[in-house]
Amino acid sequence: MRLAVYGGSFNPIHCGHLSVADEALSLGYDKLLFVPTFISPHKHLTASVSPSSRLAMLEAAISGNPKFEIEPCEIQRGGVSYTIDTIHFLLNKYRGRLDGKIGLVMGQEIASEFHKWKEVEQVAGFCDLIIASRQNVGDKRAATSVNKPRGNYVGGVDASGQFMGVDKSRFVWPYTELKNVIVPISSTEIRSRIAQGKSWRYLVPQAVYEYIVTNKLYGCKQ
Repeated sequence: MRLAVYGGSFNPIHCGHLSVADEALSLGYDKLLFVPTFISPHKHLTASVSPSSRLAMLEAAISGNPKFEIEPCEIQRGGVSYTIDTIHFLLNKYRGRLDGKIGLVMGQEIASEFHKWKEVEQVAGFCDLIIASRQNVGDKRAATSVNKPRGNYVGGVDASGQFMGVDKSRFVWPYTELKNVIVPISSTEIRSRIAQGKSWRYLVPQAVYEYIVTNKLYGCKQ
């Protein structure tokens, strides 16, 4: 079995996440695991939404796709979620059943900080790295090209804080660039739109929309 892994806060999961995951499967993977973080070492997580709610939204979003599954090990483990711990867990869980390395899916902005990860060389050694394009960070031209620095480029962002691609001088590991359709949305933007009463319904799957409305998450007043 060829296995891919897609980690993140998924706060909430949206159509962009699902599009990337579906495209990753086209690389020949038999199954893709969504791995929601408990506490990310690199990102502040909105505290108002519980891990159980994030799991419930994930379950609602992937229902009906037999190649998508949720791996809750980071939430069950608690504490700061390090990818190397999850990879060790999965290698043990799927021992004797894996065909090749685990595919590790990440967005461009995550890849720009990959060099900061715990035991990064081990992660890169155990996994085939897959980088997906994103457009909600930086401008459109930057989002269409991995490894294309522009302007005052330091560590994946320009002087204004806009993400500009993967810094090739720091991302020195082999990877596959995912030719995904770019869906210009982010969980941060969705949370902001919900809180401000702006339109957001069609940025997430219908089941996720209904869960957010029913449970009044992210300041939803509908």
